[in-house]
Parts: sequence; C-alpha cells; structure tokens
Amino acid sequence: MSSRSEQLFERAQQRIPGGVNSPVRAFRSVGGTPRFFAAGAGARVRDVDGLSYIDYVGSWGPLILGHAHPEVVAAVQQAALSGLSFGAPTAGEVEIAELLCELLPSLEMVRLVSSGTEATMSAIRLARGFTGRDLLIKFEGCYHGHSDSLLVKAGSGMLTFGNPSSSGVPADFVRHTLVLDYNDSIGLAAAFAEHGPRIAAVIVEAVAGNMNLIAPQPAFLQNLRELCSRHAAVLIFDEVMSGFRVGAQGAQGLYGVIPDLTTLGKVIGGGMPVGAFGGKREIMNQIAPLGPVYQAGTLSGNPVAVAAGLATLRLLQAEGFYESLTQRTRQLTDGLSTAAGKHGVPFSAKAIGGMFGLYFRSECPQSYAEVMECDTQAFNRFFHAMLDAGHYFAPSAFEAGFVSAAHSEADVATTIAAAEAVFRAW
Repeated sequence: MSSRSEQLFERAQQRIPGGVNSPVRAFRSVGGTPRFFAAGAGARVRDVDGLSYIDYVGSWGPLILGHAHPEVVAAVQQAALSGLSFGAPTAGEVEIAELLCELLPSLEMVRLVSSGTEATMSAIRLARGFTGRDLLIKFEGCYHGHSDSLLVKAGSGMLTFGNPSSSGVPADFVRHTLVLDYNDSIGLAAAFAEHGPRIAAVIVEAVAGNMNLIAPQPAFLQNLRELCSRHAAVLIFDEVMSGFRVGAQGAQGLYGVIPDLTTLGKVIGGGMPVGAFGGKREIMNQIAPLGPVYQAGTLSGNPVAVAAGLATLRLLQAEGFYESLTQRTRQLTDGLSTAAGKHGVPFSAKAIGGMFGLYFRSECPQSYAEVMECDTQAFNRFFHAMLDAGHYFAPSAFEAGFVSAAHSEADVATTIAAAEAVFRAW
C-alpha cells in the first residue's frame, strides 16, 4: 500500500506544478517522495503517516525557537482575535520597527514587507534610486529571491556579466548585473577598478546559506565595505537567512562590518511571512511617500505576522541564548565529523550560530566552485538513510541546515548515533 504522503503527492502533482509550492520541496535533487507534514512541536515534526522526525530544516530557518513555541502561538492567537488584516498602521508595526533598529547596528529606519524576495528587490531598487546608477554586483551561489534581475548565474570569467538562469527572464533585465566569485577579494577589486562609477550597489549574503553554508573569509566583507565607501556604492547585506540566526546582531555584528542597507526575513516573522529592509536614514528617506522610489504592499506589517515576530525577537534576548544555540549546533557538526572520520568517509561540517553546513568533501568549501566539488550522490544516500532513521535534513546538498533552541543535547546525540550507524554501513 502507498503511504499517505505518496497519495497526497500524487494528487498534488495534478493541480500544483511539480506537486509543490516551492521547488526544493519536491525532492528532485535527492529522489523519492517528499514527506507531507501534519504537525510540529519543539525540535520534532510529524508527517501525515504518523512518523516523527528530529527536524534540522525548521521551515528553512525561521523557527529558531522550535515548532509551535507556546509564547509565539499565544501571541498569534491573541492578535488574530482582534482582526487578521487592516491595510492600515498598527502599534505592532511601530514596536517591531523600534526593536529591529535597536538590535541591528545598521538600521536607522526600516520598512516591513511580506517576504525576503520582496525585501531584496526593494532594497536594490532603493539603492539604484539613491545613487542614480544601474549596475549591481552579486556573487555566484548567493540567492536573493526570485525577482528577475537577481536570477543570474556567472559564466567562467571573473568579470562575466550575468545571463538569465531562469526561462522567462529577458536578457535586458539582467544586463546590469555583474556576477563575481564569493570570497574573491581580488576579483572584487578588479570589478570596482573597471566599473566603479557605474556601480549602484553590491548585494551579498554576509553568511552564504543558499549554496550550503559558506563563511566569509576574514577580509572579504571588510574589503566590500571599503570599496563601496570609496566608490559611493550602496553595500547591501542580505541577512534574510543569517539575521538573528548567526548571532544577536546578525552577521554584521558577528563580523563587525556595517552595511548601508540590510534585508531581513525568516526569524523576524517567527514562522509567519514577514520581511524587512532598512538602513541609513538618508537612503531610507528616498522611499515613498518621502521620496521618489516607490514600494508598497497591502499585507506589509500584517498584525498577526508582526505579533509572531515580536514574540520571537523578545525571546531571543534571554541571557545566554546564542551561546547555548551555538554550542548545540557545534555539538552536531563536531559529532557528525567525528562519526564520518571513524569510518573513512570524506566529510566536513561548519557551524555559525544556529546555522550549519554538511559537505561530503574533506575540507569545508569557501566558494561556489568548491561547493560543486562535493559528492552529491553521497549526500543523497546520507539524506535518505537519515530520513528513514527519523532525522529530517534539507533535501538538497546545496542548502544550509538549522538547529533551534528546542533541540536538546539528547536530540543531537541521537542524530549523531544514527549518522555513525549510516557511515559504518558504508
């Protein structure tokens, strides 16, 4: 008999393209049938067949407190009782804006939106409007949402202008996008030397999480800051994933580099759809209704979503929260590395705050090219073996993973033991 997940997936494929509403959920890169989830509590999720898993995806990052945290759920319930949406200002919007500006070094003003894609799209438009320039620099392997001008991949050259990496994106939309190698300070300096007066902005995942987890080299972010300042370009940190995940002040606090604009999402919504972009007051003053750069959204600042975000952000301020989260994440990565090493499996792992990367490669990669050297077939075997054992990792070798405050030492130890059994069988 087929499982309930298999039955639902078969039905979904008749009405939803690929059977999913976001591509990686389809398990295409790892093979097999995606699990349809019914419930989550703490560090665990339960699928429609009643099987339980220790979850290291956490809705792709926002559930830093774990699933269905009682205080977050209570905040959502209370807000919903007063109304789901108004399309008008609410007190919660002011509170979360004040809190975000208090917590992140780069924020003087902030605007709420409904997704990370909307945040990055708006920040880039704002940077272009502020500078009066068109050229955008991004980095290969960094993902900033699915707006047209950002769906670009690099060619083989160091300074290759982007070509659309998705059908349906006109070439003209991306001709103002220049793609460089992540962590390549030499290539970055060459790009500014050649194109400096035309560069409106540089956008970067300060901690890359969309080509698996890649940490910035020590000088890379600082070089970005210095070059953007020298050439009057806007430096945008995409902290949709890393914001409040790698530390109390995001990557900008962790590495001591302050961008001009920051984009946020995931954690600031606590599991609800919220995004934001913000930064220097002189730049943010260019946004309508104060300035000529237009941006709007009917559901921006939705009161229910804001309530979830506020509850989450306040809980993160508990003393020792990030120290404990970092320790638990390192317990996982160190344990998996030790288990693989015992059985001669080429493997490495990296942890930054509550984010982690697993690589079937002897050393942690530092660029997109090195990520592509990882053994994806080995990852696929590992993924399915761990899934069968009740441990849910991201269904792709090119995605970061996440540990939450709800993961206990025993949860992580159970996962490490399961992984060692998998490696031993290899």
